[in-house]
Amino acid sequence: MVAGHLQEKGGQLYAVLSYKDRNGKRCTKWITTGLPVKGNKKKAEAILMDLRKKFVPPEVGETKNQPLSDGISFVQYLDKWLDIVKTTIKPSTYSSYHSIVQYPIRPYFQEKGLTLGGLQASDIQEFYLNQLKRVSPNTVIHYHAVIHKALRYAVKTDLIPVNPADKIDRPRKNSFTPSFYDSKEINKLFEAVEGTLLEMPVKLAAFYGLRRSECIGLRWSAIDFVNNTITINHTVATIEVDGKEIDLASDTTKTKSSLRTLPLVPMFKELLLRKQSEQKELRRVCGKAYNTDYLDYVCVNQLGVRISPDYVTDAFRQFLQQHGFRVIRFHDLRHSCASILLANGVPMKQIQEWLGHSDFSTTANIYAHLDFHSKVSSAEAMLTGLGLKATEVESLRVE
Repeated sequence: MVAGHLQEKGGQLYAVLSYKDRNGKRCTKWITTGLPVKGNKKKAEAILMDLRKKFVPPEVGETKNQPLSDGISFVQYLDKWLDIVKTTIKPSTYSSYHSIVQYPIRPYFQEKGLTLGGLQASDIQEFYLNQLKRVSPNTVIHYHAVIHKALRYAVKTDLIPVNPADKIDRPRKNSFTPSFYDSKEINKLFEAVEGTLLEMPVKLAAFYGLRRSECIGLRWSAIDFVNNTITINHTVATIEVDGKEIDLASDTTKTKSSLRTLPLVPMFKELLLRKQSEQKELRRVCGKAYNTDYLDYVCVNQLGVRISPDYVTDAFRQFLQQHGFRVIRFHDLRHSCASILLANGVPMKQIQEWLGHSDFSTTANIYAHLDFHSKVSSAEAMLTGLGLKATEVESLRVE
Protein backbone atom coordinates (compact mmCIF):
# COMPACT_ATOMS: atom_id res chain seq x y z
CA MET A 1 0.00 0.00 0.00
CA VAL A 2 1.30 3.48 -0.82
CA ALA A 3 1.73 6.07 1.92
CA GLY A 4 -0.54 9.05 2.19
CA HIS A 5 -1.88 11.85 4.32
CA LEU A 6 -4.58 14.53 4.25
CA GLN A 7 -3.80 18.11 3.32
CA GLU A 8 -5.90 21.26 3.40
CA LYS A 9 -5.99 23.44 0.31
CA GLY A 10 -8.46 26.17 -0.61
CA GLY A 11 -10.84 25.10 2.15
CA GLN A 12 -10.95 21.53 0.79
CA LEU A 13 -9.38 18.28 2.00
CA TYR A 14 -7.02 16.51 -0.37
CA ALA A 15 -5.48 13.05 -0.21
CA VAL A 16 -1.74 13.30 -0.88
CA LEU A 17 -0.32 9.93 -1.91
CA SER A 18 3.38 9.17 -1.72
CA TYR A 19 5.02 6.41 -3.77
CA LYS A 20 8.24 5.46 -5.54
CA ASP A 21 8.40 5.16 -9.32
CA ARG A 22 10.31 2.40 -11.13
CA ASN A 23 13.51 4.38 -10.81
CA GLY A 24 13.11 4.57 -7.05
CA LYS A 25 12.31 8.26 -7.09
CA ARG A 26 9.81 9.48 -4.48
CA CYS A 27 6.66 11.01 -6.07
CA THR A 28 3.47 12.52 -4.74
CA LYS A 29 -0.03 12.69 -6.15
CA TRP A 30 -2.77 15.04 -4.94
CA ILE A 31 -6.38 13.80 -5.23
CA THR A 32 -9.33 15.84 -4.05
CA THR A 33 -11.77 14.22 -1.64
CA GLY A 34 -14.41 16.77 -2.65
CA LEU A 35 -15.03 17.52 1.02
CA PRO A 36 -14.76 20.87 2.81
CA VAL A 37 -12.37 20.93 5.77
CA LYS A 38 -14.86 21.57 8.56
CA GLY A 39 -16.47 18.47 10.07
CA ASN A 40 -15.32 16.02 7.41
CA LYS A 41 -12.03 14.64 8.70
CA LYS A 42 -13.32 11.12 9.38
CA LYS A 43 -14.96 10.89 5.96
CA ALA A 44 -11.79 12.15 4.29
CA GLU A 45 -9.69 9.61 6.20
CA ALA A 46 -11.90 6.81 4.92
CA ILE A 47 -11.50 8.10 1.35
CA LEU A 48 -7.75 8.34 1.85
CA MET A 49 -7.55 4.74 3.05
CA ASP A 50 -9.56 3.54 0.04
CA LEU A 51 -7.35 5.52 -2.36
CA ARG A 52 -4.18 4.09 -0.80
CA LYS A 53 -5.51 0.55 -1.34
CA LYS A 54 -6.56 1.10 -4.94
CA PHE A 55 -3.85 3.44 -6.22
CA VAL A 56 -1.59 2.10 -8.97
CA PRO A 57 1.59 4.16 -9.58
CA PRO A 58 1.81 5.53 -13.15
CA GLU A 59 4.28 4.19 -15.65
CA VAL A 60 7.61 6.00 -16.15
CA GLY A 61 7.15 8.97 -18.44
CA GLU A 62 3.52 9.65 -17.48
CA THR A 63 2.80 13.11 -16.21
CA LYS A 64 3.03 13.09 -12.44
CA ASN A 65 0.25 14.40 -10.21
CA GLN A 66 -2.20 14.71 -13.14
CA PRO A 67 -5.05 12.16 -13.38
CA LEU A 68 -6.32 11.17 -16.81
CA SER A 69 -9.67 12.71 -15.92
CA ASP A 70 -8.05 16.17 -15.88
CA GLY A 71 -7.60 15.99 -19.66
CA ILE A 72 -11.29 15.51 -20.53
CA SER A 73 -14.10 17.93 -19.89
CA PHE A 74 -17.12 16.75 -17.94
CA VAL A 75 -19.31 17.33 -21.00
CA GLN A 76 -16.99 15.27 -23.24
CA TYR A 77 -17.09 12.47 -20.71
CA LEU A 78 -20.90 12.51 -20.66
CA ASP A 79 -20.95 12.07 -24.45
CA LYS A 80 -18.64 9.05 -24.18
CA TRP A 81 -20.70 7.63 -21.34
CA LEU A 82 -23.91 7.94 -23.37
CA ASP A 83 -22.27 6.01 -26.23
CA ILE A 84 -21.32 3.24 -23.79
CA VAL A 85 -24.67 2.87 -22.02
CA LYS A 86 -26.66 3.10 -25.26
CA THR A 87 -26.25 -0.62 -25.87
CA THR A 88 -27.12 -1.63 -22.30
CA ILE A 89 -30.41 0.17 -21.67
CA LYS A 90 -33.81 0.48 -23.30
CA PRO A 91 -34.03 2.97 -26.20
CA SER A 92 -36.63 4.97 -24.28
CA THR A 93 -34.31 5.22 -21.27
CA TYR A 94 -31.39 6.24 -23.47
CA SER A 95 -33.58 8.88 -25.12
CA SER A 96 -34.40 10.31 -21.68
CA TYR A 97 -30.74 10.36 -20.60
CA HIS A 98 -29.68 11.94 -23.89
CA SER A 99 -32.31 14.68 -23.67
CA ILE A 100 -31.32 15.60 -20.11
CA VAL A 101 -27.62 15.72 -21.02
CA GLN A 102 -28.30 17.93 -24.05
CA TYR A 103 -30.37 20.28 -21.92
CA PRO A 104 -29.81 21.52 -19.31
CA ILE A 105 -26.60 19.70 -18.27
CA ARG A 106 -24.48 20.37 -21.38
CA PRO A 107 -24.92 24.16 -21.74
CA TYR A 108 -24.46 24.75 -18.01
CA PHE A 109 -21.25 22.76 -17.52
CA GLN A 110 -19.84 23.67 -20.93
CA GLU A 111 -19.93 27.30 -19.90
CA LYS A 112 -18.20 26.44 -16.62
CA GLY A 113 -15.40 24.64 -18.49
CA LEU A 114 -15.00 21.97 -15.81
CA THR A 115 -12.96 18.81 -16.37
CA LEU A 116 -14.13 15.43 -15.15
CA GLY A 117 -11.31 15.32 -12.61
CA GLY A 118 -11.91 18.87 -11.48
CA LEU A 119 -15.65 18.48 -10.94
CA GLN A 120 -16.53 19.10 -7.29
CA ALA A 121 -19.63 18.30 -5.28
CA SER A 122 -20.12 22.04 -4.83
CA ASP A 123 -20.25 22.48 -8.63
CA ILE A 124 -23.06 19.95 -8.93
CA GLN A 125 -24.90 21.41 -5.94
CA GLU A 126 -24.73 24.85 -7.52
CA PHE A 127 -26.17 23.42 -10.75
CA TYR A 128 -29.14 22.00 -8.85
CA LEU A 129 -29.78 25.28 -7.06
CA ASN A 130 -29.63 27.07 -10.40
CA GLN A 131 -32.14 24.68 -11.98
CA LEU A 132 -34.57 24.89 -9.06
CA LYS A 133 -35.26 28.46 -10.14
CA ARG A 134 -37.01 27.17 -13.26
CA VAL A 135 -38.11 23.55 -12.66
CA SER A 136 -39.61 21.44 -9.87
CA PRO A 137 -37.55 19.47 -7.31
CA ASN A 138 -38.73 16.23 -8.93
CA THR A 139 -37.21 17.30 -12.25
CA VAL A 140 -33.90 18.15 -10.58
CA ILE A 141 -33.95 14.69 -8.99
CA HIS A 142 -34.08 13.26 -12.54
CA TYR A 143 -31.03 15.36 -13.44
CA HIS A 144 -29.26 14.04 -10.35
CA ALA A 145 -30.01 10.43 -11.33
CA VAL A 146 -28.29 10.90 -14.69
CA ILE A 147 -25.27 12.75 -13.30
CA HIS A 148 -24.84 10.27 -10.45
CA LYS A 149 -25.04 7.27 -12.76
CA ALA A 150 -22.55 8.75 -15.21
CA LEU A 151 -20.05 9.57 -12.46
CA ARG A 152 -20.52 6.16 -10.85
CA TYR A 153 -19.30 4.64 -14.12
CA ALA A 154 -16.31 7.00 -14.07
CA VAL A 155 -15.40 5.65 -10.62
CA LYS A 156 -15.92 2.08 -11.81
CA THR A 157 -13.51 2.60 -14.71
CA ASP A 158 -10.92 4.34 -12.48
CA LEU A 159 -11.25 7.73 -14.16
CA ILE A 160 -11.99 9.41 -10.82
CA PRO A 161 -11.43 8.09 -7.29
CA VAL A 162 -14.77 9.06 -5.76
CA ASN A 163 -18.19 10.10 -7.00
CA PRO A 164 -18.76 13.78 -6.13
CA ALA A 165 -22.51 13.28 -6.61
CA ASP A 166 -22.50 11.02 -3.53
CA LYS A 167 -21.90 14.09 -1.40
CA ILE A 168 -24.86 16.04 -2.77
CA ASP A 169 -27.99 16.90 -0.81
CA ARG A 170 -30.74 16.17 -3.31
CA PRO A 171 -33.72 18.51 -3.30
CA ARG A 172 -36.68 17.29 -1.34
CA LYS A 173 -39.17 15.53 -3.56
CA ASN A 174 -42.30 17.58 -3.98
CA SER A 175 -45.53 15.81 -3.15
CA PHE A 176 -47.72 14.76 -6.02
CA THR A 177 -51.50 14.74 -5.90
CA PRO A 178 -52.93 13.39 -9.14
CA SER A 179 -55.99 14.85 -10.83
CA PHE A 180 -58.82 12.47 -11.58
CA TYR A 181 -62.40 12.24 -12.76
CA ASP A 182 -65.10 10.69 -10.61
CA SER A 183 -67.44 8.01 -11.96
CA LYS A 184 -70.00 10.56 -13.23
CA GLU A 185 -67.37 12.46 -15.18
CA ILE A 186 -65.97 9.24 -16.64
CA ASN A 187 -69.41 8.14 -17.82
CA LYS A 188 -70.01 11.51 -19.48
CA LEU A 189 -66.59 11.33 -21.11
CA PHE A 190 -67.31 7.82 -22.41
CA GLU A 191 -70.50 9.11 -24.04
CA ALA A 192 -68.74 12.12 -25.57
CA VAL A 193 -65.81 10.19 -27.15
CA GLU A 194 -68.00 7.47 -28.65
CA GLY A 195 -67.33 7.09 -32.36
CA THR A 196 -64.20 9.29 -32.30
CA LEU A 197 -60.57 8.31 -32.78
CA LEU A 198 -60.05 8.90 -29.08
CA GLU A 199 -62.74 6.45 -27.98
CA MET A 200 -60.53 3.39 -27.71
CA PRO A 201 -57.49 4.89 -25.94
CA VAL A 202 -59.66 6.93 -23.56
CA LYS A 203 -61.77 3.96 -22.52
CA LEU A 204 -58.76 1.67 -22.17
CA ALA A 205 -56.98 4.20 -19.96
CA ALA A 206 -59.97 5.00 -17.77
CA PHE A 207 -61.37 1.48 -17.34
CA TYR A 208 -58.23 -0.69 -17.34
CA GLY A 209 -55.83 2.00 -16.11
CA LEU A 210 -53.51 1.50 -19.07
CA ARG A 211 -50.61 3.85 -19.68
CA ARG A 212 -50.58 5.80 -22.93
CA SER A 213 -47.89 3.52 -24.40
CA GLU A 214 -49.95 0.46 -23.45
CA CYS A 215 -53.13 1.83 -25.06
CA ILE A 216 -51.38 2.56 -28.36
CA GLY A 217 -49.49 -0.74 -28.17
CA LEU A 218 -52.56 -2.95 -27.71
CA ARG A 219 -52.76 -5.53 -30.49
CA TRP A 220 -55.50 -7.86 -31.67
CA SER A 221 -53.20 -10.82 -31.08
CA ALA A 222 -53.18 -9.93 -27.37
CA ILE A 223 -56.98 -10.17 -27.11
CA ASP A 224 -58.50 -13.58 -26.49
CA PHE A 225 -62.19 -13.41 -27.40
CA VAL A 226 -62.67 -17.07 -26.42
CA ASN A 227 -61.22 -16.95 -22.92
CA ASN A 228 -62.11 -13.28 -22.52
CA THR A 229 -58.69 -11.84 -21.64
CA ILE A 230 -56.55 -8.87 -22.65
CA THR A 231 -52.78 -9.24 -22.29
CA ILE A 232 -50.62 -6.13 -21.91
CA ASN A 233 -47.33 -7.17 -23.49
CA HIS A 234 -46.49 -4.52 -26.08
CA THR A 235 -45.95 -0.74 -25.97
CA VAL A 236 -45.49 2.17 -28.35
CA ALA A 237 -43.64 5.21 -27.02
CA THR A 238 -42.29 8.39 -28.57
CA ILE A 239 -38.54 8.79 -28.19
CA GLU A 240 -35.90 11.12 -29.59
CA VAL A 241 -33.21 9.66 -31.87
CA ASP A 242 -30.56 11.90 -33.43
CA GLY A 243 -32.68 14.95 -32.78
CA LYS A 244 -35.81 13.46 -34.35
CA GLU A 245 -38.87 12.10 -32.57
CA ILE A 246 -39.96 8.60 -33.59
CA ASP A 247 -42.55 6.14 -32.32
CA LEU A 248 -40.83 3.06 -30.96
CA ALA A 249 -42.80 -0.19 -30.76
CA SER A 250 -41.47 -2.74 -28.29
CA ASP A 251 -42.43 -6.17 -27.00
CA THR A 252 -41.59 -4.96 -23.50
CA THR A 253 -43.51 -3.07 -20.85
CA LYS A 254 -42.31 -0.45 -18.38
CA THR A 255 -41.57 -3.10 -15.73
CA LYS A 256 -42.04 -6.86 -15.38
CA SER A 257 -45.16 -6.19 -13.31
CA SER A 258 -46.60 -4.15 -16.17
CA LEU A 259 -46.78 -7.37 -18.18
CA ARG A 260 -50.23 -8.48 -17.09
CA THR A 261 -53.42 -10.19 -18.24
CA LEU A 262 -56.76 -8.54 -17.53
CA PRO A 263 -60.34 -9.81 -17.92
CA LEU A 264 -62.16 -8.84 -21.10
CA VAL A 265 -65.47 -7.59 -19.71
CA PRO A 266 -68.63 -7.74 -21.88
CA MET A 267 -68.69 -3.98 -22.48
CA PHE A 268 -65.17 -4.02 -23.91
CA LYS A 269 -65.66 -7.28 -25.76
CA GLU A 270 -68.55 -5.70 -27.63
CA LEU A 271 -66.56 -2.50 -28.26
CA LEU A 272 -63.49 -4.35 -29.54
CA LEU A 273 -65.49 -6.66 -31.80
CA ARG A 274 -67.24 -3.63 -33.28
CA LYS A 275 -63.91 -1.89 -33.76
CA GLN A 276 -62.42 -4.96 -35.44
CA SER A 277 -65.38 -5.19 -37.80
CA GLU A 278 -65.08 -1.49 -38.67
CA GLN A 279 -61.38 -1.85 -39.49
CA LYS A 280 -62.05 -4.76 -41.81
CA GLU A 281 -64.75 -2.78 -43.61
CA LEU A 282 -62.51 0.29 -43.93
CA ARG A 283 -59.76 -1.86 -45.38
CA ARG A 284 -62.19 -3.25 -47.95
CA VAL A 285 -63.53 0.18 -48.89
CA CYS A 286 -60.14 1.96 -49.02
CA GLY A 287 -58.41 -0.80 -50.95
CA LYS A 288 -54.76 0.00 -51.73
CA ALA A 289 -55.01 3.30 -49.86
CA TYR A 290 -55.37 1.41 -46.59
CA ASN A 291 -52.09 1.02 -44.67
CA THR A 292 -51.34 -2.65 -43.97
CA ASP A 293 -48.29 -2.07 -41.74
CA TYR A 294 -50.38 -1.91 -38.58
CA LEU A 295 -53.03 -4.57 -39.11
CA ASP A 296 -52.44 -6.08 -35.66
CA TYR A 297 -52.94 -2.77 -33.82
CA VAL A 298 -56.25 -1.80 -32.25
CA CYS A 299 -55.72 1.99 -32.19
CA VAL A 300 -55.45 2.99 -35.85
CA ASN A 301 -57.12 5.72 -37.91
CA GLN A 302 -59.50 5.34 -40.84
CA LEU A 303 -56.62 4.56 -43.21
CA GLY A 304 -55.07 1.95 -40.96
CA VAL A 305 -52.22 4.11 -39.66
CA ARG A 306 -51.40 3.57 -36.00
CA ILE A 307 -52.16 6.71 -34.01
CA SER A 308 -49.18 8.22 -32.23
CA PRO A 309 -48.77 8.76 -28.48
CA ASP A 310 -48.31 12.50 -29.00
CA TYR A 311 -51.54 12.69 -30.99
CA VAL A 312 -53.42 11.15 -28.07
CA THR A 313 -51.97 13.65 -25.60
CA ASP A 314 -52.70 16.71 -27.75
CA ALA A 315 -56.07 15.60 -29.12
CA PHE A 316 -57.31 14.62 -25.65
CA ARG A 317 -56.58 18.07 -24.24
CA GLN A 318 -58.26 19.77 -27.18
CA PHE A 319 -61.27 17.46 -26.92
CA LEU A 320 -61.81 18.31 -23.25
CA GLN A 321 -61.58 22.04 -23.95
CA GLN A 322 -63.93 21.90 -26.93
CA HIS A 323 -66.55 19.84 -25.08
CA GLY A 324 -66.52 21.76 -21.79
CA PHE A 325 -64.84 19.11 -19.65
CA ARG A 326 -62.50 19.91 -16.79
CA VAL A 327 -59.02 19.65 -18.33
CA ILE A 328 -56.83 16.84 -17.01
CA ARG A 329 -53.88 14.98 -18.53
CA PHE A 330 -54.45 11.79 -20.47
CA HIS A 331 -52.39 9.96 -17.81
CA ASP A 332 -54.89 11.20 -15.21
CA LEU A 333 -57.42 8.76 -16.67
CA ARG A 334 -55.20 6.05 -15.14
CA HIS A 335 -55.43 7.87 -11.82
CA SER A 336 -59.18 8.12 -12.28
CA CYS A 337 -59.34 4.35 -12.67
CA ALA A 338 -57.48 3.89 -9.37
CA SER A 339 -59.66 6.40 -7.52
CA ILE A 340 -62.87 4.69 -8.66
CA LEU A 341 -61.52 1.29 -7.60
CA LEU A 342 -60.60 2.68 -4.18
CA ALA A 343 -63.98 4.37 -3.79
CA ASN A 344 -65.61 1.00 -4.33
CA GLY A 345 -63.57 -0.82 -1.72
CA VAL A 346 -60.96 -2.56 -3.88
CA PRO A 347 -57.84 -3.24 -1.74
CA MET A 348 -54.66 -1.33 -2.61
CA LYS A 349 -52.79 -4.56 -3.39
CA GLN A 350 -55.33 -5.50 -6.07
CA ILE A 351 -55.11 -2.00 -7.53
CA GLN A 352 -51.33 -2.39 -7.75
CA GLU A 353 -51.80 -5.57 -9.80
CA TRP A 354 -54.52 -4.00 -11.97
CA LEU A 355 -52.35 -0.99 -12.82
CA GLY A 356 -49.16 -3.01 -13.21
CA HIS A 357 -47.09 -1.16 -10.62
CA SER A 358 -43.83 -2.96 -9.83
CA ASP A 359 -43.87 -1.96 -6.17
CA PHE A 360 -46.73 -1.73 -3.69
CA SER A 361 -45.22 1.47 -2.27
CA THR A 362 -45.68 3.17 -5.65
CA THR A 363 -49.41 2.54 -5.53
CA ALA A 364 -49.68 3.41 -1.84
CA ASN A 365 -47.70 6.66 -2.16
CA ILE A 366 -49.84 7.93 -5.04
CA TYR A 367 -53.28 6.88 -3.83
CA ALA A 368 -53.09 6.58 -0.03
CA HIS A 369 -54.86 9.94 0.43
CA LEU A 370 -57.85 8.55 -1.48
CA ASP A 371 -58.14 5.33 0.54
CA PHE A 372 -61.02 6.40 2.77
CA HIS A 373 -62.37 2.87 3.20
CA SER A 374 -59.30 1.72 5.12
CA LYS A 375 -59.68 4.70 7.44
CA VAL A 376 -63.34 3.80 8.02
CA SER A 377 -62.26 0.26 8.90
CA SER A 378 -59.76 1.65 11.39
CA ALA A 379 -62.43 3.88 12.92
CA GLU A 380 -64.80 0.90 13.19
CA ALA A 381 -62.13 -1.13 14.96
CA MET A 382 -61.56 1.66 17.48
CA LEU A 383 -65.29 2.08 18.15
CA THR A 384 -65.74 -1.66 18.59
CA GLY A 385 -62.66 -1.89 20.80
CA LEU A 386 -64.02 0.87 23.04
CA GLY A 387 -67.33 -0.98 23.33
CA LEU A 388 -69.42 1.70 21.65
CA LYS A 389 -72.85 0.98 20.24
CA ALA A 390 -73.30 -0.84 16.96
CA THR A 391 -75.38 2.07 15.65
CA GLU A 392 -72.35 4.34 15.96
CA VAL A 393 -70.28 1.88 13.95
CA GLU A 394 -72.97 1.63 11.30
CA SER A 395 -73.17 5.42 11.00
CA LEU A 396 -69.73 5.44 9.46
CA ARG A 397 -71.15 3.63 6.45
CA VAL A 398 -73.77 6.27 5.79
CA GLU A 399 -72.82 8.40 2.80
